[in-house]
Amino acid sequence: MSFESWSLFCLASLLVILIPGPLSLLMVTNSLNYGIKRSLPAFMGGTIASLLLLTASATGLGALLAASETLFTAIRYAGALYLIWQGYRAWREASQPGHESAAPQVKPVASRLFARAFTLGISNPKDILFFVAFLPQFISPEAALLPQLLVMCLSWCLLDLLCKLAYGSSAHLLKPVLRKGRNLEHFNRASAGLFVGIGSVVLIK
Repeated sequence: MSFESWSLFCLASLLVILIPGPLSLLMVTNSLNYGIKRSLPAFMGGTIASLLLLTASATGLGALLAASETLFTAIRYAGALYLIWQGYRAWREASQPGHESAAPQVKPVASRLFARAFTLGISNPKDILFFVAFLPQFISPEAALLPQLLVMCLSWCLLDLLCKLAYGSSAHLLKPVLRKGRNLEHFNRASAGLFVGIGSVVLIK
């Protein structure tokens, strides 16, 4: 893989990753409620999910999903229901008395943060189909396939992690503003509504 192809791949990947999605929204919510350091397991969970989806695409699972409409639909519905469940959880947590004042002091369970982000990231089959269409655009047929896939997967994951950290850090800087009055509670409820909305759109699409 030439440097020019790798640079173009990184630029295209960055543009795609920067588009906000459910996982980015979860990173922002975690950063606001728990801080960047305590939210690191969630960042890792989302990144590892991306790595597994990239690997699945590169090894042919994406082609299998593309060929099996029933399997794709089943996974898509499962992911949509999980989004709605996450929205319900976020709304319930935001509605708990003292949630805003208690959030910074409560230490979240790292395994739960990791599992929540990983499940949300891995449950979207559209990412696999996207990677199936995206990766071949930057593969050189003259070079060995495995090293190129390895470079692209690792580059994507690094960019993905950095972008999610940037989202979380930006949200953390706005925390003093959001914590005035009930702004943080309103933000958490708005996030919950977005989760439910996205999941509902996927279900009825």
